[in-house]
Amino acid sequence: MMQHLPILQVLLPLLAAPFAALLRGRELAWGLTFLTTGAAFLISIALFLEQRALGTTLVYELGNWAAPIGIVYVIDAASALVLPVISGIGFIATLAARQLVAAEIDRRDHGLFYAAWLLTIAGMLGQVTTGDAFNIFVFLEISSLSAYALVAMGSGRDRRALPAAFNYLILGTVGATFYVIGIGLLYMLTGTLNLADLAERLPQVEETRAAFTAMAFIALGLFLKMALFPLHFWLVPAYAHAPSAVTALMASTATKVSVYVLIRLIFGVFGIEFPGLVDGVGLLVLTLGIAGAFVGTLAAIVETDLKKLFAQSSIAQLGYMAIGIGAMSATGLAAAFLHLFNHALMKGALFLAIGMIAAQAGRATMGTLQGAGKQIPITMTAILFGGLALIGVPLTAGFISKVYLIRALLEQDFWLLAGLTFVSSALALAYVWKIIEAAWLRPRPEGAPELSETPSQYMPAWIMVIATLGFGIYATPLVDAAFAAAHVFIPATVGAP
Repeated sequence: MMQHLPILQVLLPLLAAPFAALLRGRELAWGLTFLTTGAAFLISIALFLEQRALGTTLVYELGNWAAPIGIVYVIDAASALVLPVISGIGFIATLAARQLVAAEIDRRDHGLFYAAWLLTIAGMLGQVTTGDAFNIFVFLEISSLSAYALVAMGSGRDRRALPAAFNYLILGTVGATFYVIGIGLLYMLTGTLNLADLAERLPQVEETRAAFTAMAFIALGLFLKMALFPLHFWLVPAYAHAPSAVTALMASTATKVSVYVLIRLIFGVFGIEFPGLVDGVGLLVLTLGIAGAFVGTLAAIVETDLKKLFAQSSIAQLGYMAIGIGAMSATGLAAAFLHLFNHALMKGALFLAIGMIAAQAGRATMGTLQGAGKQIPITMTAILFGGLALIGVPLTAGFISKVYLIRALLEQDFWLLAGLTFVSSALALAYVWKIIEAAWLRPRPEGAPELSETPSQYMPAWIMVIATLGFGIYATPLVDAAFAAAHVFIPATVGAP
């Protein structure tokens, strides 16, 4: 049974999706989704533990057809780290979705909602596990098309969800098109789509103009998918107007998967020795990353809608991941993986807590939060801890990833960029303080909706808060796993001073 886990990870949600669509009862559709995502999470944990114990790459040959002719699913230190992020967030978000979906989605659409939910998760898991470049595109489209539908389902409560979903669809399609053009050029040059085979054959043609063009198309498509500044303009409307459960799932996983695919393609296929990668692409990604960190943070400071505020914050946090990638070193990639993991926990906690407020009040704004610290103290404390983790306060997971990010920059003598990274992180205190001031230092306005909280409402967010604090206090296993993931692509000595 163990040898089939890599494919089962993807097949379970993929096969459960049509059954969820056929189930009429709201509880039945949710129950199937909950069991499926729970099983996927257990499988990802088992794969992570097996890969770490063996220290080797696990390869599953679909239909017993060996690569490069057949399609393979690959579990190495990098994919083994990212899989639990997707399946774990999917499982916890499903736990919260029971109440959020009931409050925001028409009962008749629940089966279709959970079908699209499962397809989104299956597509993301497939992108992480497949060892085939075209299969990445297939799974990318599965997750994207279902995500567009999930965002559009918010139109029953917020009509702005429809144009947000349409814009997301158009720009997502453009990004996917750029990606597939790049993959087509690579196939023309090498005659293969298997990632490992591509990495072996590409050095023979790496000096050609087509190879540079392929990398440019792939990078541009994935920049758009991961919402890297200045290609981030689809993200805020999609997050702000989607159903709350969808926002929590997407903000925690969707862009992170694109970050992972970018790392897999740029470092795993083209390689650190590819001409111009360090001096050209590295400098570009560093510049866009630091610009995104400031733009996202400054936009969050002036925002009053909480969903939009933390969506702008996501642009900044994705900028930090880009800075780690642009450092072009093992430490930089480890920092990117650390922040990918940690930001998923932080943002999942924040959007689940905000979603519970929005489900009761209709919208979650700074006005909604006034005096809420006394009405819903447990939920507001979860938001507080999530905000502190975004800043990078010690004893939170955000502190760990920021430390390694700055360390990676200092190893490359990027002193100015290290300083700017610290400043942009510190600026996040401004929007976190806005929330603290509104929730605990201002009275509840007259006529404001009454807010309440129950364990079933705040527990999903607190699971992620506890994980954020746990990995901030005891980070050694996560740091080791992140460096193991980085060393899949860059040996420990490359990029070191």
